[in-house]
Amino acid sequence: MGKYLDLKASNFDESIKEGISLVDFWAPWCGPCRMLAPVIEELAEDFDGKAKICKVNTDEEQDIAVKYGIRSIPTILFFKDGELVDQMVGASSKQALADKINSL
Repeated sequence: MGKYLDLKASNFDESIKEGISLVDFWAPWCGPCRMLAPVIEELAEDFDGKAKICKVNTDEEQDIAVKYGIRSIPTILFFKDGELVDQMVGASSKQALADKINSL
């Protein structure tokens, strides 16, 4: 059973350095983020073993958000072998996110 990874400053770089990673920048007070949460959990199930599905709470991990220039949430960043390759801002459909992961 897949589960998303909760990233912190202490494990961020290590977690995304290999393979494909989707990182959802969110906050508990953000309505669109809460709408996206079940989609992220479904993607974690669907891509278990194929891609890492991760979340960063921007309230708790402001340094990571600043590093990647996160100005609005939800923002989804896509990494391949630790390199930022794409991003999507705002709540997206499960299909759009899955298509992006598959394209990488």
